[in-house]
Amino acid sequence: MKLTVVLLLSLAATSIVGTIIPQNENPAAYFRAYGEFVYKLFDLLGIFDMYHSWWFQFLILLLTINIVVCSIDRLSATWKIVFVKNPKFNLSRFRKLSQKEVFDNKQKPKELVKVYEPFIFKHFGYTRAEETDKGLCVFAEKWRWTRFGVYTVHLSVVLLLIGGLIGSLFGFEGFVNIPEGEKVNNIRIRNTGQLRSLGFEILCDDFDISFYDNGAPKEYRSSLTIIEHGKPVYKKDIIVNDPLRYKGVNIFQSSYGKMPSDAPSQDKVPARDSPGEITLNFTSKNSGKKYRIKTVIGKVVDIPEGLGKFVIVEYKESAEFGGQNIGHAYMGILTPKGKNPVNIMLPLHFPNFDKMRRGSIVISIAGQKAKTFNAGKKADQRYYTGLQVTNDPGVWVVYTGFIMMIIGILITFFMSHQRVCIEIVKSGNKSKVIVTGTANKNKLAMQQRIKKISDQLAKL
Repeated sequence: MKLTVVLLLSLAATSIVGTIIPQNENPAAYFRAYGEFVYKLFDLLGIFDMYHSWWFQFLILLLTINIVVCSIDRLSATWKIVFVKNPKFNLSRFRKLSQKEVFDNKQKPKELVKVYEPFIFKHFGYTRAEETDKGLCVFAEKWRWTRFGVYTVHLSVVLLLIGGLIGSLFGFEGFVNIPEGEKVNNIRIRNTGQLRSLGFEILCDDFDISFYDNGAPKEYRSSLTIIEHGKPVYKKDIIVNDPLRYKGVNIFQSSYGKMPSDAPSQDKVPARDSPGEITLNFTSKNSGKKYRIKTVIGKVVDIPEGLGKFVIVEYKESAEFGGQNIGHAYMGILTPKGKNPVNIMLPLHFPNFDKMRRGSIVISIAGQKAKTFNAGKKADQRYYTGLQVTNDPGVWVVYTGFIMMIIGILITFFMSHQRVCIEIVKSGNKSKVIVTGTANKNKLAMQQRIKKISDQLAKL
């Protein structure tokens, strides 16, 4: 039990670390945030991908073994109680109970046993009548199996841990970009960059995107077809948070971009989300003040408080950061006063992106106006869809663990192994009936149940 507490506290502490420190981010972001020494130390310890680190998996494995050993250590005694054909009743133990219900009856003990035993059998299932040194008694019990409730909870925790280990060891998470009309059969694994075959092909039949008035994407939708052995087997249109699932593989809509044109054409017009006037937010870390300035690509603006100059030099419809597609972004050059110029990336979908730079000024995009185009012309533009592909073979083991945990908790806290003893003693011309009972849990509720049984027996 001491080892259990130590392991649980260790997992809790490391999980807090894994929550505070973002996982699986770009190494450059970690380097800027923590510096060279701390970055190397955390990278050596696997802090940036903590839940896949060998030491975290070892803690989970050790806790799993610990729970199994603790359960087996106490299981033998419980097993003998639950799986006995003729349970033993210790009459003296029932006689010593302080809570008793006593009443008199005019009938003889043998006659009462014939009445009481069928009645108690309906409520408890197992009954047995025996002679005693003072008369007769009826023993009854039910729900012996509820003693396994705590072991059900233990098993559910083991399943949760095993499911987590299976997902950590054999699952994967990757990404892939598929141009419209093309198909792929492998993905690139996140973090390692290795290619992994899916065992089937993903065809992007079509990609559609709609925009808000300011040019920001409103919704993007991919029409996907799963092809196996050369034949289409499944089709679905996916949007953000509505994935395609096939054979345990989850395919999420993650990003998109435009394919480069091989040859320019006068019939082509810029995409609807091409930028016009841009509104920038400048936040000074020293004063905390925010400044909003309107500009266009190529125009140099002076930053208030003498913090330097800034110019947007490029607009990317599909910017890359850390090997990932982060969508629309502006590329600019910041020239702080008295310092060297710095390249700045400003993704539209991540307004706090520039905070990672930890400079004296934080820059973000407040808004933009799209250019006006000829409505009679159609943009001859081909897109690609960016997909996130995941697989967790341990997920059903985890689900089974959760279901078992709910069942085990219900059994453990709301059910108990109950035993009742009805002793009938000859007392003159009458019979004295003594009703007692015990339970391995919730003894107060058992006392109330004994009183109710006694009242019912008195009325028979």
